[in-house]
Amino acid sequence: MDRVIVHMDLDTFFVSVERLQDSSLMGKPVLIGGGSDRGVVASCSYEARAYGVHSAMPMKLARMLCPEAIVKRGDHERYSHYSNMVTDIIREAVPVYEKTSIDEFYIDLSGTDRFFGSYKLAGELRQSIMHETGLPISFALSTNKTVSKVGTGEAKPNGQKQIPGGTEKTFLAPLSIRKIPMVGQKTYEMLRSMGVERIHTLQEVPIELLEQVLGQQGITIWKKANGIDNSPVEPYSEQKSISTERTFERDTTDTTMLRATLVAMTEKLAFELRSKNKLTACVTVKIRYSDFNTYTMQSRIPYSSFDHVLLDEVKRLFDKLWQKRMLIRLVGVRFSHLIEGSHQFDLFDDTAARAQLFQAMDKLRRRFGSEAIRRAGGQFDRDKG
Repeated sequence: MDRVIVHMDLDTFFVSVERLQDSSLMGKPVLIGGGSDRGVVASCSYEARAYGVHSAMPMKLARMLCPEAIVKRGDHERYSHYSNMVTDIIREAVPVYEKTSIDEFYIDLSGTDRFFGSYKLAGELRQSIMHETGLPISFALSTNKTVSKVGTGEAKPNGQKQIPGGTEKTFLAPLSIRKIPMVGQKTYEMLRSMGVERIHTLQEVPIELLEQVLGQQGITIWKKANGIDNSPVEPYSEQKSISTERTFERDTTDTTMLRATLVAMTEKLAFELRSKNKLTACVTVKIRYSDFNTYTMQSRIPYSSFDHVLLDEVKRLFDKLWQKRMLIRLVGVRFSHLIEGSHQFDLFDDTAARAQLFQAMDKLRRRFGSEAIRRAGGQFDRDKG
């Protein structure tokens, strides 16, 4: 029995939510992100894209390309609310689903053809979401995640598409290699230098050659280009918090060491958030003194996963919580009220240079380990509690 995998994606999600609040934005070029020229575009409407604007572009450049664009700051809480509404509708309607970002879902409908008709069921679910939330959403149905995700891109805006089993390679063949998940700018440029621009050319490249050029990634890309993807839909469960703590070998009041430990712990947790595509809205600091009395203090913050935002709050809470001259046995940090979401949220508040810096740092951490890069203030910590 062929698998039946649906990929659903809310169209220009942030913009669509803003348009629900202000109908005058309909049909106009809209940019979501930091309002200053040093800010970055977190999301943009199709009307703005027609001018060459795209996500993560410096706001100054976006305004130059599209002077008529309306810039909206963005609302973290509102976007999270609508994402949860869509999640609840999907949860009630299907047996297995995976939420991969704040606006993107995979659904496994394998076996439902015997009862309902998978494509009909997916279409009805799409209509329910649009009716109950007012948001446009697109989907594609195929035998695997890769083909369905590419199909959704072809179904947009606000459409739906079915790629029957056995037609995966034919469907993918005429498309640009940019459409393949995992093909970023550098990989695209490398493949273009090999004369590969369309997927049908990539389908004909020997898999051994791609492995030689791109390593294991080359094998994966070749399989995706040929419509081969056996990855399962992972049942979704919302992680509520992440935390870490450290117990010291000797109770201490060493301010430098305590702060360095908190810096290192915060950086590790922030990297974990970004790796899992999560954002936090609540920061908690924990202190246990030598007499084993334990105290915590927490605060709410705008959704974020960026080190500098979280570090400022951790340091502030620690300074308020610590009763000086008392020996400390343990410190801990916890991030809670987690939601799905990428660094797009942080782009409301940060510059392009800072966003690029975090992306570069995370790339090095993924390659060489989470401790490959750390602030000088975090150099004392070497153990995860």
